[in-house]
Amino acid sequence: MKKRFSVFFSMLLVLSMFLAACGGKDDAGDKKDSGDAKKDVPQNLRVNVASEPFSLNPGLANDSTSGNILHQTFEGLTRIDGKGKPQPAMAEKITTSDDLTTYTFKLRDSKWSNGDPVTAEDFAYAWKWALDPANESQYAYQLYYIKGAEAVNTGGASADTLGIKVVDEKTLEVTLENPTPYFLELTAFYTYFPVNSKIATANPKWFTDAGDLYTSNGPFKMVEWKHNDSIKLEKNENYWDAKTVKLETVEVSMINDANTELSMFDNGELDWAGSPFGTLPTDALPALKDQGNLNIEPFAGTYWYKFQTEKPPLNNKNIRKALAYAINRQAIVDNITQGGQIPAMAAVPPTMFPENEKGYFKDNDVKKAKEFLQKGLEELGLKDASELPAITISYNTNEAHQKIAQAIQDMWKKELGVNVTLDNTEWAVYIEKLHAGDYQVGRMGWLGDFNDPINFLELYRDKDGGNNDTKWENAEFKQLLNDSQKEKDPKKREKMLKDAEEIFIDEMPVAPIYFYTNVWVQADNLKGAVVSGLGDIQLKWAYFE
Repeated sequence: MKKRFSVFFSMLLVLSMFLAACGGKDDAGDKKDSGDAKKDVPQNLRVNVASEPFSLNPGLANDSTSGNILHQTFEGLTRIDGKGKPQPAMAEKITTSDDLTTYTFKLRDSKWSNGDPVTAEDFAYAWKWALDPANESQYAYQLYYIKGAEAVNTGGASADTLGIKVVDEKTLEVTLENPTPYFLELTAFYTYFPVNSKIATANPKWFTDAGDLYTSNGPFKMVEWKHNDSIKLEKNENYWDAKTVKLETVEVSMINDANTELSMFDNGELDWAGSPFGTLPTDALPALKDQGNLNIEPFAGTYWYKFQTEKPPLNNKNIRKALAYAINRQAIVDNITQGGQIPAMAAVPPTMFPENEKGYFKDNDVKKAKEFLQKGLEELGLKDASELPAITISYNTNEAHQKIAQAIQDMWKKELGVNVTLDNTEWAVYIEKLHAGDYQVGRMGWLGDFNDPINFLELYRDKDGGNNDTKWENAEFKQLLNDSQKEKDPKKREKMLKDAEEIFIDEMPVAPIYFYTNVWVQADNLKGAVVSGLGDIQLKWAYFE
């Protein structure tokens, strides 16, 4: 017997935690018609991203820059609405089995931007493509909830063994490994987006440029892509809910300078400056705050320094802990980021584990840091920190990243006597270096893909996992995560995840620094843009009044 989506969704509300979405002063994504847009008001939004997207193939994207473009151009089986809740999107009707492991998605009549019908095969093709190890999808593990997916991605199993069945052109049946209360949030994430299987099969590089091959099924379509310069989106007239979309165009600049971005906003050349698209200069934040123009919203994200745990001396746990404990996080958020961030002494944001606002250790605990340093030196057979090789902090080009790296460089030298060098590269080069393990200490942020603590922990479950650049693995940690996936009691499952995080912080493969906030300014007459509690943005409901 199958239960209707409405019944399951009621259960989902009980089992899941939802982050409240924030859209400035506007509530978007409900049934209210945001039709205050006037015909004589240009519906052309101009924004800036700091760099070229890593990839605009949903199966390869692994960064917020790419994700914030894909959320406008594609749509999954579900979409997170303006209140932070998953709603049917490409799926018109969703039913689930009594044991909550089998989902049947009935697709609505919808088209790709070129007029081709969106089919169940388009979803099956996209998911199988991402799981094919030959395609090196960093986010393949997000599909491991599907029965047999991990074996396909890592064990050489045939894609035919996947728990995916194309019942007919408009019906997709998905069987999960275990009941997953947040699965309908996952299906709104870009790794679960479909691709036009007809085009992708015939043209493997369909996603590398704008043009006839780049078809999408979301509110907007990409009509121009000047690499490392700009992207232009236009309203997708073939989108199933096109009547809701008020913006006619979205022009995306790629300028990697926060001061220039703010100047362009002040000069009327941009309608939005700052996150989630771009960045505001940290020095400007106090004045913007005083003027009352600054929007600050916390969300599920952690800024941290990753340690390459296979490279000496960072293969020593005590050296890693010494470096982590010696950081003065409060000084960083007060004097550098200045956007209301919370010092992080844990991995999972307090939006998911409220007690993590305090964390597992004291901020700037220099005394303990020196004790760990001494233990580490003894284990390495060294007399003092001067015998340690210089440690390199790597970061991608960005004013705030640079200032944070310089501050931590000074802290480690002053408090521990550790010599530190800095390594700055552009984003595309930087992310490749991290994924290749070609670094010692590297800055990175993790923004929640769905509202569950496991999303921040499962990154480090497997040494060779797609986003585990630390090369760290721990058998007990891994077992706790695996067991939590099968545990049906929410309290027991939460305890397992907290125990796993405690192991993670004790081993310290990353040094948490702060929990994120979104900080931005926007045009006064721009309404309905939804900045979610997961840190992404949706323009489906945006308009100028």
